[in-house]
Amino acid sequence: MIAEYEDLDGLALAALVRAGEVSPLELVDEAIRRCEAVGVPLGAVVAPMYERARELARGTVPEGPFRGVPMVLKDLLSAAEGAPLQCGSRFLRGQVSPADSEIVRRYRAAGLIPVAKSATSEFGLVPTVETLAHGPCKNPWDLRRSAGGSSGGTGAAVAARVVPLGSGGDGGGSIRIPASCCGLFGLKPTRGRTPLGPDVAESWQGFTVVHALTRSVRDSAALLDATCLPEHGAPYYPPPPARPYLAEVGAPPGKLRIAVTTRPMLGGRVHPDCAAALTAAAALLQDLGHHVDEAAPEVDGPAFSRSFFKILCGELAADIDEAARRTGRSPRASEFEFVTWTLAQIGRSLSAGEFVAARRHLLHAAQTIAPFFTTYDVLVTPTLSQPPAPLGTLGPQGLSAALMKLLGRARAGGLLKRLTAVDPSADEVYAYLPWTPVFNVTGQPAMSVPLHWSAEGLPIGVHFVGRYGDEATLFRLAGELERARPWADRKPPRPAA
Repeated sequence: MIAEYEDLDGLALAALVRAGEVSPLELVDEAIRRCEAVGVPLGAVVAPMYERARELARGTVPEGPFRGVPMVLKDLLSAAEGAPLQCGSRFLRGQVSPADSEIVRRYRAAGLIPVAKSATSEFGLVPTVETLAHGPCKNPWDLRRSAGGSSGGTGAAVAARVVPLGSGGDGGGSIRIPASCCGLFGLKPTRGRTPLGPDVAESWQGFTVVHALTRSVRDSAALLDATCLPEHGAPYYPPPPARPYLAEVGAPPGKLRIAVTTRPMLGGRVHPDCAAALTAAAALLQDLGHHVDEAAPEVDGPAFSRSFFKILCGELAADIDEAARRTGRSPRASEFEFVTWTLAQIGRSLSAGEFVAARRHLLHAAQTIAPFFTTYDVLVTPTLSQPPAPLGTLGPQGLSAALMKLLGRARAGGLLKRLTAVDPSADEVYAYLPWTPVFNVTGQPAMSVPLHWSAEGLPIGVHFVGRYGDEATLFRLAGELERARPWADRKPPRPAA
């Protein structure tokens, strides 16, 4: 056992390796021990990569910023040669990646050593990880609650000190949601900042971007430095950073003009704990010398939500078709979560015109939001409207669930499309995350910062949105907040291992 392991971030562990105080193999063995003792019981780790990790640790590890540091890879988009890529789905059980995805190749070049795949919701669909393929992923702060999703396995593993960092993807909040639920730092970079290839050009109409969940701001910055080079043939090319993001973490942000709001953009009510987190963050920002106003861009929440829903349904239909091509098998409803299957049937019922109209609506909404960020440098909201949700509460329940199952299996997509236009279960999900999807559509960088814990000891994230292409301002501000209100010593109440 390495005494300092759970108290050090990835860069600090790499410094120990460079100093000869610990070897990559010792770090990997410690991470594997914690995967088995903690990650597996939490439902955070779903596919071990132990022997390959040990083999890499015994060899010549690249001299990158994270040399010898173990990590977990989200079991979605992060393909690793010879490792499963199940995407949280029973239908893809037994599927193995023939090669690394570009993002994983860059992780390895940075010196990172993947030790396991982490749990995700099926195809990254819902904001909790409770799959029939692997079971629920529990929040280490309260085992009765969700670790968030869809990168919930990574969130739980990093929060429980299994590894110092892990990969995530964010198409509607899937990095920021588990960051909030698990008390971590989670940055969604600008659209196109990190690679999705070579097998994926874009995901969810460009809404999805991959990065990481970390315990320190500097780990996130250093990892983005290592992964943000342009990818040949990528459909998006954000402006390059002026200097390394790691240099921004310690730089003063200057006096920023910051807007704050607790008004849910996509509907619902805000829990007092989440409102209190925002109020405390606003006071802290003022104490740090920033100009703070109560303001927010206007969004037609119902229209936005319905358009986003249509895009999601169409993408799920394509995901299932792609899974069928990968496996060479015909998909059956019984091999998928009923919500995934049913939404895919809705997607199949959409006309091309309806799908394009939904996309156009969202792109127009993004255009109307952009001018707000000519007045303000940063927008601040709660990350979620509620504390971490109890397991089993996110998604259709009772009669709504039964009806979706019945009509989904009957492939009654047209009828389902009409029924779900007023489906309260979908509204409840949007009400849980009434801000995060908006900024997947705009493509702007956004981060969840662990600045608040409730009286029950539950982490409550605060959400910061920057201008398109301006991760630098967010990293400067995050570094300032981390110094002013440190969170590194906060650990879940149960022993890590």
